[in-house]
Amino acid sequence: MFNASTHELPRALQLMLARDQDPAPVAELPRRAFLKLGAASGFALGVFPLLSQAQGAAAAPVALKPTQMPGAFVAIAADGTVTVTVNRLEFGQGVQTALPMILAEELDADWSKVRGQLGTNDMAYADPLFGMHITGGSNSIKNSFAQYRELGARARAMLVQAAATRWGVDAAGLRTENGVVIGAGGRRATYGELAEAAMALPVPASVTLKDPKQFRLIGKPTTRLDAAAKSSGRQDFGIDVRRPGQLTAVIARPPVFGAKLKSVDDAAARAVKGVKAVLRVPLDRGAEGVAVIADGYWPAKTARDALKLEWDTAAAEKVDSARQLLQYRELAGQPGAKHFDADMAPLEDPQKRAPKKIEAEFVFPYLAHAPMEPLNCTVELSEQGATLWVGSQMPGLDGMAAARTLGLKPEQVKVLVQSAGGGFGRRAIPTSDYVVEACTIAKAAQAAGLRAPVRTLWSREDDIKGGYYRPMHLHRAQVGFDAQGKVLAWDHVIVGQSILAGSPFEPMMVKNGIDATAVEGMRTPYPLPMRLTVHHPKVNVPVLWWRSVGSTHTAFVMETLIDQITRETNQDPVAYRMKLFGAEHPRHRAALQLAVDKSGYGKKKLPAGRAWGVAVHESFESVVAYVVEASVKDGQPVLHQVTAGVHCNLAVNPRTVEAQVQGAALMGLGMCLPGAAITFKDGVVEQQNFGDYTVARMTDMPAIGVHIVPSAEPPTGMGEPGLPALAPAFANAISRLTGKPLRELPFKLA
Repeated sequence: MFNASTHELPRALQLMLARDQDPAPVAELPRRAFLKLGAASGFALGVFPLLSQAQGAAAAPVALKPTQMPGAFVAIAADGTVTVTVNRLEFGQGVQTALPMILAEELDADWSKVRGQLGTNDMAYADPLFGMHITGGSNSIKNSFAQYRELGARARAMLVQAAATRWGVDAAGLRTENGVVIGAGGRRATYGELAEAAMALPVPASVTLKDPKQFRLIGKPTTRLDAAAKSSGRQDFGIDVRRPGQLTAVIARPPVFGAKLKSVDDAAARAVKGVKAVLRVPLDRGAEGVAVIADGYWPAKTARDALKLEWDTAAAEKVDSARQLLQYRELAGQPGAKHFDADMAPLEDPQKRAPKKIEAEFVFPYLAHAPMEPLNCTVELSEQGATLWVGSQMPGLDGMAAARTLGLKPEQVKVLVQSAGGGFGRRAIPTSDYVVEACTIAKAAQAAGLRAPVRTLWSREDDIKGGYYRPMHLHRAQVGFDAQGKVLAWDHVIVGQSILAGSPFEPMMVKNGIDATAVEGMRTPYPLPMRLTVHHPKVNVPVLWWRSVGSTHTAFVMETLIDQITRETNQDPVAYRMKLFGAEHPRHRAALQLAVDKSGYGKKKLPAGRAWGVAVHESFESVVAYVVEASVKDGQPVLHQVTAGVHCNLAVNPRTVEAQVQGAALMGLGMCLPGAAITFKDGVVEQQNFGDYTVARMTDMPAIGVHIVPSAEPPTGMGEPGLPALAPAFANAISRLTGKPLRELPFKLA
């Protein structure tokens, strides 16, 4: 079983995990492990897989894994309400609706009675492919599509058999519809009525799934189950957890990453009403800090502000953004580790022969994840162990980190996954930094005599200044091509920190000194003679995957350079890309063609001062193409209209796909806006809140149309693929207006 940490899994990592991990062990679970009696809500398909053993029933084992057993996923109440447990974190991407849709499809449930709830760190809720708990890499629907179909089909088969036994007929003669089993002569029994009898039946090892032509839920635009709660402010998130006697902790963190404390004067802090303790605690990456525990956030924050702290930063590297850029430029001119080494003549020869040449340098800053809900984790200790309430993308990993921190066995830690207000990768971190901090504080509080649940809460400033950013990158390219746009040579260098260095993925994912996430999206799908080298400097800035990972920068480089070739050879950017795709990339062709057709590109006359921009990119096995309309107003770029063509194979819930592309496009636009950068001066982050760190807002949102290429193939991911192509499409439109290529994010036109 692969149970190391993971991240917003890029395609390369998905393939390597699937190839390299040992098969997950087969669980010997009882065949009758299916239904449980719910004291308050009737009989349910519940979470006690050994209930039938406790009842003294025969327990012939079958080769089903915990991830295949309906008992952990389906609960049917006496009134027919079906509650589906989701094996992922819901943080805006819609899995709390899409996964229940998949299961309900095969169950033939009444959709009006279906509910969704989040799971725990129990192994039943691990990713069925990777064998670990993970929400990331746009894998939720892709990896659990077959799993949830089979879960629904198994539950349905048992309910049908229960009806057949009750009526003394052959199960083959029965059918189901909308939560009801129907027999000859119109005989009917609801799922709620059958649950008790179904409890005594074996779990079928194999089931027959529906023909997709029979789907009545999958593929239908469906309103999200949590839409009403979220739109009315009734949705609870991790930050909203309230336990009896709960206390709140905030942490004073060092101004420079890794710094330690010289002295602490906490007299004023302890004098704040409601403060229960002020504790010196170890922090992530060897740093130290001071935790203030109080009976609410405001007294804790007020006391933290009153602390008088002296920091020892002597041993910590003090990063300076201007100096760092100069260092990256120097590295780019030195020999680096080779990723692609094209079978071509030395670069200078075809460059000399090439009638056209491009020399380009691209700069991409550090980026914060900046989810609307700051990081938080509530920890409650007891004699039996610990319970955590946290919006985690990796509850299994976080649970193990909590166990190590608290000195407990992993099975003594229960992680109750809470809905999260965004994450974009920050809640999936190999170090489990914010969970470890919360457990450290809870343990220290207990040692100080505070026997109460403790919620550790980050402020917005803590979040912006707290590290684990998308790394800063520098690209340098030299491209030689002929008058027809045929590339004769492409020499490329990438400089940027590795997000996998020091993580459990380093042995598998860092080959020849190159982090595979840093180069994903380079060259493909274009047949280019590219020589690519990479430098991974070590810098005292914590870095992490960020929505769409390496494609956040590689897509911009590739798509703007490809577009520049079309401008310099007077070719249509759509036709040029189609020619390069050839017959090898039909999904790229289909996505781009759909965006072109729906946008009116080449047919519609644009208003004066506007230009078209085009870009297409594949990430996480899905392809998104954008055709945009943009202009320049008062020296600033303006995005007016966006048309997306999406190829994600079968769209389980087209409404969710549309929302994901809209959100990703806005986040991609945010990378282009002035102020969208994390910068350093003397080791200190210069930004601290949305007043000086730009994120895209509703007022920045252009008109956007999302169109999905029809497909019956198994679904691929959509949480991240909508982001990479937006910025280059926007940049390409602006370059057509100004005649100057854009080489930096955020945009700088001057």
